[in-house]
Amino acid sequence: MTDLNFGLFMHLNKQNKTLYLTPTALRRIKIEPNMKTYPSIFNDVIGPVMRGPSSSHCAASIRIGRMCRDLMDGDIQEVYVEFDPNGSLATTHKGQGSDMGLFGGFLGWEAYEERLPDYLRAIEEAGIQIKIDIHPIGATHPNTYKLTLTNKKESREVTAISTGGGMIEILEIDGAQVSMAGDFYQTLVYVKTAGSLPEFIEKSMPCDEVAVRQGKSTFIEIKANAFLNAEICAELLQQDEVLFIKKIKPVLPVMSRKDLEVPFITCEEMLAFNQDKNHALWELAVDYESMRGNISRAEVFEKMRSIVQIMQNSIDLGLKGTKYADRILGPQSLGFQKQLANKKLVEGDILNQVILYTSAMMEVKSSMGVVVAAPTAGSCGALPGALIGISRGLSLHEDETVKAMLAAGIIGVFIAAHATFAAEVGGCMAECGSGSGMAAAGIVELKKGTLEQSLGAASMALQSSLGMICDMIADRVEAPCLNRNVMAATNAISCANMALSDYNHLIPLDEVVETMKKVGDAIPNTLRCTGLGGLAITKTAKKIEAMLNQQEQEAAKTFFKVC
Repeated sequence: MTDLNFGLFMHLNKQNKTLYLTPTALRRIKIEPNMKTYPSIFNDVIGPVMRGPSSSHCAASIRIGRMCRDLMDGDIQEVYVEFDPNGSLATTHKGQGSDMGLFGGFLGWEAYEERLPDYLRAIEEAGIQIKIDIHPIGATHPNTYKLTLTNKKESREVTAISTGGGMIEILEIDGAQVSMAGDFYQTLVYVKTAGSLPEFIEKSMPCDEVAVRQGKSTFIEIKANAFLNAEICAELLQQDEVLFIKKIKPVLPVMSRKDLEVPFITCEEMLAFNQDKNHALWELAVDYESMRGNISRAEVFEKMRSIVQIMQNSIDLGLKGTKYADRILGPQSLGFQKQLANKKLVEGDILNQVILYTSAMMEVKSSMGVVVAAPTAGSCGALPGALIGISRGLSLHEDETVKAMLAAGIIGVFIAAHATFAAEVGGCMAECGSGSGMAAAGIVELKKGTLEQSLGAASMALQSSLGMICDMIADRVEAPCLNRNVMAATNAISCANMALSDYNHLIPLDEVVETMKKVGDAIPNTLRCTGLGGLAITKTAKKIEAMLNQQEQEAAKTFFKVC
């Protein structure tokens, strides 16, 4: 039952009438029969721009916290947080930044907020009392948050999950089943009885969905690309049946909409779509994201350019050296640069530059600098390290890097739609493995390879990553994450070169992604980002964990003494 709630995808293939469904989509059939959603490159694959060790922990929890803040009209005084002992959060909520993100979200912060490392002081100054309990709550997803939010006027209950790479889904509000991913403006009209109010709302303004939700409270949920305007709200509040109105802002950069369509959602469909177009992989990515996000092709390209520039800046900061107290590893890349300059390393200029750039990006992430989850924070080094390292090594124009990143992005869409980016569900294969497959396709694009070669490179890189476990040391997303990111980047180079030499990858990309999902399901829970197996439970790892815990306790004593 671990993966019961996972996924954000439902799709009807019009050619063969096949319905592709993740378990979340199964639930949506029951409560949202006319709504479909598809991954966005900028929502699900390359992004968010963030600080913190883990996107599925820190960035996702910020988004959950911000939506909770809106639900409470910005007034949160007490929060009761419940985690299930069988899930990932029971053991990782502190070290991987779930607490930091959640508390920051309660304060209304963005995922790139500079004050995030000082979240405990900020929550103390805001006067928000938070209690965390770990006990059975019947959670069927490893990243489940059960929250009770209270102020002097009201108490609300929220159950939400992090679905990987910073993506979220709110499953329940006040006991009523919902499905909120943060990609709509959500207006909740709390009522005694709904009566004819839904029909009135639908006639008053364009809405993507109007539905009655019933639990401990009854409310009408309105999904739209704008909130109900003040005039409509005022008219509703005059009705005896209406108690109050809540407004929850979107937290994702790309919005969804009713009757959302995309040109393809599998590699096979993409090739069929391209038969009369002869587009390169990056152009197909633009075709997809333009339709998915309802934005122009030029906007897609420039949006990716801004992301590439953030990545470049992060790498350059990392190359100067990073400092941060609460981490295991220091700036390893400084020693690499020194040995590289002294010609003490095995030759391979571009390969070594990729290793250096990947390391620098990971060190910025581990020191709470700004990075782009690509596809996750834990795997944020491999893709930009490979593509930017090679682009600079070959003195390519920035446009070529943008094209390569777009090509990588569409590979990520297929993974997001049919597998997962969450290590809690698929192990490190889902994170570094995915990053490697995406990077391999992007490298072929940099070298002006064919579409078929890009897909072959992605297939081989993913094949090489099947079964990678997630066993972080001392609950920090540093080791073995750093070397696995480097491995992912160098694997991408090897697979790209093999594809450019027309090696036969044998297994089509769609089938490899399908296999990723099956292999991830088979990996034991102890080896999926819980800190309960693998390197995480070695004698040395436990010593490191004890040392860091001692440092935390001493820092906490100092903090509370000052406060």
